[in-house]
Amino acid sequence: MPEHQTIEYKESWHDEFLEWICGYANAYGGTLYIGKNDGGEVVGLNDKDRKRLLEAIPNKITDTMGIVADVNLLYNGELQYIEIIVDKYPSLISYHGKYFYRSGSTMRTITGKELDKAILKSQGRTWDGMPIPKLKVTDLRREAIDLLKEKAIRRGRLTEEETRVDDTILMENLHLFDEEGYLIRAAMLAFYKDPEKWVTGSYIKIGYFGDSDSDLKYQDEIHGSLIEQIDKAVDLAYTKYLKALIYYDGIQRIEQFMFPQDAFREILLNAVVHKDYSACNPIQISVYEDKIYIWNDGEMPSELNSTEKLFEKHSSKPYNPKLANVFFKSGMIEAWGRGFDKIKEACAKYNGRLPEYNISASGIMVLCKACDKYLELLNDEIHPIQSDQDHDQDGHDVVMMILDFCKEARSIPEIMEKFGFDSRTSFRRKYLNTLVKEGRLKMTLPDKPKSKNQKYYS
Repeated sequence: MPEHQTIEYKESWHDEFLEWICGYANAYGGTLYIGKNDGGEVVGLNDKDRKRLLEAIPNKITDTMGIVADVNLLYNGELQYIEIIVDKYPSLISYHGKYFYRSGSTMRTITGKELDKAILKSQGRTWDGMPIPKLKVTDLRREAIDLLKEKAIRRGRLTEEETRVDDTILMENLHLFDEEGYLIRAAMLAFYKDPEKWVTGSYIKIGYFGDSDSDLKYQDEIHGSLIEQIDKAVDLAYTKYLKALIYYDGIQRIEQFMFPQDAFREILLNAVVHKDYSACNPIQISVYEDKIYIWNDGEMPSELNSTEKLFEKHSSKPYNPKLANVFFKSGMIEAWGRGFDKIKEACAKYNGRLPEYNISASGIMVLCKACDKYLELLNDEIHPIQSDQDHDQDGHDVVMMILDFCKEARSIPEIMEKFGFDSRTSFRRKYLNTLVKEGRLKMTLPDKPKSKNQKYYS
């Protein structure tokens, strides 16, 4: 059997292998063989080494780490070798004050933020469940608590009688006190007026981008208690950043957004409850003409590492379970992984694409692409504007003015500035796309329609 994550072969013993035993205890357990070469073939131990190691190895493991491993003498014909079986330990194990972890085929030292996570996990605790001694119930924002009550009653998660209690009792019922009677971080994030006082980056940033990732047009930040941030962020996104395009079904006027609002809300809620707040980075929403990116510095359970697996049935394992419980009680999120079903249902009703998840060590990036209907309207494929009949407020023919201005090749920003257009999307939809389609405007770079160096001429 070849070496892998839980099996290692060594021809002879060196005390540095105690680090490997520590790493096995902190990871998934493992077996170390002494007297085998890298290919797993038995090369054996001499009698002197065998007797010494059978006594020394168990003592060194116990003395340096306080754990017990099975140390067995095995035979392969006349050759003898030693097997050291290490179990996974529920508490974090150190060796000479350092913590080691077996990952893949390598052994590494756990330090910094990763060590903090490992210690909490070994204690059965989570980051959002740690206490904040100086925080009092009276410090929490009244409007945030009232919003929880309102939403919880409306969704049937709490009865009116359950909400007509003192705030301290409500926090106890939400399991937001630790065993010493201190409010925990989840309470601070959900209800405190300025959670950034304790946790840098506990806010949402949103920006609108033009033709490239560096072309930031404008941006906003949403601060305050997390339970209030969600509604504010969704409202801001769908009033300022995501423009509705209009079409008619018979006499019915319909507003078409690029992505369903219900699905956007669920994705944002997932970002909030799965975010690693100790990383101190805000949730970031990047809006483009035909897509949205939502990023958070968070983690998903290891078994949910792809878009396909996320949209299959799975149990709910939020990175911040205490915070997730607050949002569940408010009715804003579902239990048992139901949020991804809601995203799927919302996209299906919209005839839109499912969001694409990219989960990596650097965080979770969600790509939301515009639905086909929105793209059709954006490109003037359904109701093209009769551009030669469009007139500005002074009665001048806008189209003829554009054509005249473009006798010399001009870029989009030059045309927009000349005629006072504020919205690139509106300018493209009303004038540019139609004029190019009709051949009245030509591109200097026809093979690169989205090039930053593109210009148009008549």
